[in-house]
Amino acid sequence: MSNIDLTHKTILVTGAAGFIGANLSQRLLNEVEDVKVIGLDSVNDYYDVSIKEYRLKQLSGYSTFTFIKENIADKELVTSVFEKYKPEIVVNLAAQAGVRYSITNPDAYVESNLVGFFHILEACRNYPVEHLVYASSSSVYGSNKKVPYSTDDKVDNPVSLYATTKKSNELMAHAYSKLYDIPTTGLRFFTVYGPAGRPDMAYFGFTDKLRAGKTIQIFNYGNCKRDFTYIDDIVEGVVRVMQKAPDRATGEDGLPIPPYALYNIGNNSPENLLDFVDILQQELIRAGVLPETYDFESHKELVPMQPGDVPVTYADTSALERDFGYKPSTSLRTGLRKFAEWYKEFYMN
Repeated sequence: MSNIDLTHKTILVTGAAGFIGANLSQRLLNEVEDVKVIGLDSVNDYYDVSIKEYRLKQLSGYSTFTFIKENIADKELVTSVFEKYKPEIVVNLAAQAGVRYSITNPDAYVESNLVGFFHILEACRNYPVEHLVYASSSSVYGSNKKVPYSTDDKVDNPVSLYATTKKSNELMAHAYSKLYDIPTTGLRFFTVYGPAGRPDMAYFGFTDKLRAGKTIQIFNYGNCKRDFTYIDDIVEGVVRVMQKAPDRATGEDGLPIPPYALYNIGNNSPENLLDFVDILQQELIRAGVLPETYDFESHKELVPMQPGDVPVTYADTSALERDFGYKPSTSLRTGLRKFAEWYKEFYMN
């Protein structure tokens, strides 16, 4: 792997108003000397725009942060950004997220996740970069029965259009790595959560419903297991990966061996959904989001699995540990406590 020094670099972060993108941008601006971060985001209304605006406001005070409100599906725009800023490192986090939304709004996924990513690859080809890091997803593992999920597993059976677009990103990146010698690393994220996270995620939706006195549905009768990964752990993984690009090398045929890598970033310790909800409820009471006397039992309903969902997902992170000496470690209670405290401040103060 080739080491990359991030100091004095121009880094393009797409999806900069998103959950991971905003946290990554802030971390780079806080910790990397003389870094310039170009943030690109369409700020669409897939979920509450006020949360995206809140994240952007956290970034607005940095003089070396430039924000561009545009869509990566616009090829001329993407080209002009590369032409003007000449980023040395690109982190593509812009994507239409969400498994269920892909059933009702498939066009949005094709536009952002396929067409948009293609434009990023084309720009990296025409304006060479040191490293392209991009978001894939744990959803590519589809209905795989073997757990933990390893990047060596075959992932040819996606169960949603969202997963299909993410698998396609990996294939497109591999082709561009091979054809144009672009170092690319894909990251399969596992259930990311934390303060100012995505309102379409279960823990956030549960909180909204409990606060409104509504009943929450717990799928598969609570027997789902998920690898919940705290946002700071995800960002730490991304920053480490950015600094080590897959090596360029020539094969026996005289052609480039694609400088291409894939990693899981997850907690490697799946949590039962019922336990997760129990800790969440305790932390919401502790933070004052719910009253001490809240009758939790009467507000939960155990229901069967949803189509497209899988009972257990968790990450084999051995490759991440081997190559970067890193393993996410934030406990569920610590992470949910920080989320509950943020929620109280954002919605109730």
